[in-house]
Amino acid sequence: MYQLQEEERMILSMVDSVCTDVIADRAAEIDEVDEFPQDIYDLLAEQGLFGLAMPEEQGGFAVSVNCWAACVTRLAQESPAVALMLFVAAIGADAIMTYGTDEQKNTYLPEIIAGEKKISFALTEPNAGSDVFSLTTSAKPTDNGYVISGNKMFISNAAVADYFCVFANVEVDGEKKPSAFIVDAHDERVVISAHEQKLGLHGSPTCPIFFDKVEVAADALIGEVGQGAQIAFHALNRGRIALAATALGITRASLIASATYANSRKQFGQAVIDFEGVSFKLADMRIAVAASEGILDDAIEAFVTNARDVKERVAAAKVYCTEAAQAAATDAVQVHGGYGFCKEYPVERYYRDAKAFTIIGGTNQIQRKIIADEVKKTYAL
Repeated sequence: MYQLQEEERMILSMVDSVCTDVIADRAAEIDEVDEFPQDIYDLLAEQGLFGLAMPEEQGGFAVSVNCWAACVTRLAQESPAVALMLFVAAIGADAIMTYGTDEQKNTYLPEIIAGEKKISFALTEPNAGSDVFSLTTSAKPTDNGYVISGNKMFISNAAVADYFCVFANVEVDGEKKPSAFIVDAHDERVVISAHEQKLGLHGSPTCPIFFDKVEVAADALIGEVGQGAQIAFHALNRGRIALAATALGITRASLIASATYANSRKQFGQAVIDFEGVSFKLADMRIAVAASEGILDDAIEAFVTNARDVKERVAAAKVYCTEAAQAAATDAVQVHGGYGFCKEYPVERYYRDAKAFTIIGGTNQIQRKIIADEVKKTYAL
C-alpha cells in the first residue's frame, strides 16, 4: 500500500485541522440549509487544496493521487458535500489537464487551482445517463467555432460554476463524434435551472443545464473532434476514485460515531458495545474500512500507471467502497437505535448521503457491467 511522503503527511495533517476546527462544526448546518457553503470553499482554496494533484506549471502541487484521495476521505468524514468540492474541481479540470493545449492549461488551470473560478463536469443527459456514445447534445461546426445545443442533468455544483466541461456530438460526414468543450457558464444562452431537492448531499447543488445555441470559439474544443469518449473515460476514472474515497470517509465516520455511542450508551446495566449484536456490526465496519483502503489503493495504482485493466479496477473500488459505506451507515443508524433516526446525531445524515454514491459517476450496475465485460474477455475460450 502506498505510504504518504513527509510533505503529503503534513498536508493531510493540515486538512485534519481544518476538519476538526471548522468543518465538523458546520456539517449539520450545511446539510440543513442546503446551500453551497462559499466560505468553506474559500477556506479550502486558501489552504491550496484545489491544487493537489494538479500541474506545478500552472501553480498546482504535484502530490500523489493517493494524497489527494486521502484528503477527500478526511473531508468526507465530516461532510461529503465539502469533499465533493475537490471531486468536482478535479473531474471538471481533468480534460484540460490531460488533453488540453498549453494555452488552455495556462488560461484555465491557474484560476481553478487558486479557487478563483469553478468548473463542473457536464456529461449526464436525461436519456443517455453517462453514456458518452448516446449523447443528444450537439456541437455544430461554424466558420468561427461551434454552436452547442442540448441539455444536461444532475450536474454537480452547476449553480456556482464559472465553466463547464461539456460533452457533445460533432457531426462529420454524417457520423456523430463525441467531443469535449470548455463553455462559459455565464453565457446568456446557458440556462441553469434550480437545483434538485435531493435526499442527501445537501450543500452540493445539482442542477439541469440547457444550452440554447451557445456559440463557442474553435479553441473551446478540448483535444480533437471524436476524442470525447477517451476524455470522458479518463475523467470518470478520476471521479470514481474520488467517489470511492468519499465513501470511505462515510464508512470511517460511521464506525467512529457508532463505537463512541456504543461505549457510552448503557442498556440492561451494561454498555451496548458489549452486546454481540452491536459489537459484530462494529467489527464489520472495521473490516469494511480496511478493505476499502486496500481496493482504493489498488485503483489509484491502476490509474496513475494507466494499467490495461484500469477501468475494471477503478469500477471495483467504486462499487465496493460505496456499498460498504451504505451498509456501514445503515448499521450506524441501527446501533444508535431511535437516536439514529434523529438529526441530533450525524448518522442519519451519513445514511442519506451514502446512497448517492452508488449512483453518482455511473451507477454500480454500470460498474458491474464494466467488470463483467473484462471477466468475459479474460476467461474467453
